Amino acid sequence: SDLQKQEERGELLQPLIFVLLVLCSILLYFKVSLMDPGFVKPEEEVKAGEDKEQGVVIRQLPGDIKLRRCGYCLVKQPMRAKHCQQCQHCVRRYDHHCPWLENCVGERNHPLFIVYLSVQLVVLLWGGHVAWSGLYFEQSREWLQHNIFLLVSFLLIFIFTIVVLLLLVSHLYLISCNTTTWEFMSHHRISYLRHSELENPFDQGIILNLWRFFC
Repeated sequence: SDLQKQEERGELLQPLIFVLLVLCSILLYFKVSLMDPGFVKPEEEVKAGEDKEQGVVIRQLPGDIKLRRCGYCLVKQPMRAKHCQQCQHCVRRYDHHCPWLENCVGERNHPLFIVYLSVQLVVLLWGGHVAWSGLYFEQSREWLQHNIFLLVSFLLIFIFTIVVLLLLVSHLYLISCNTTTWEFMSHHRISYLRHSELENPFDQGIILNLWRFFC
């Protein structure tokens, strides 16, 4: 492959960068999977209207819409929070529970989750290029025996690249609209969205939405 040829020639910059990207993606994986996604604690219950974003929405809702108390952990849920059955906690700005991370994606780790997906996509694209550069094509049984590992690797990398790319694009779209996966999928079942005057009361424009999320 190209990286192997560069290593043999003593050109170690690109192989080193590739290894560092792989290590970075692994570290990001453990960071996102092990960190607190924004669990709601009893001593941190948020009163209605205390948060600026919640205040914008509450002014557009009928007066009888109130923050509910979770029937599982008995804390008063801030707006946009949801109880996760797998984590057994309510999570602020709940997006989804990721089975690959075995953790929720919420208010605290959602931006880092996007960074992880971005780094992972770069690693997969580069890894696909490395696998492809090591293939040479001949119609023979010996060719298949010598290239089966690289061929399977390339096919797996291609599949995972498509999955990660679709996941990243969908999340960036939802972030630009200032909505979450849970709100997008369950809009009709969420009281503060169902009774809102606007289809998405949190949307403040693409630029401000991205700024508030990442910065």
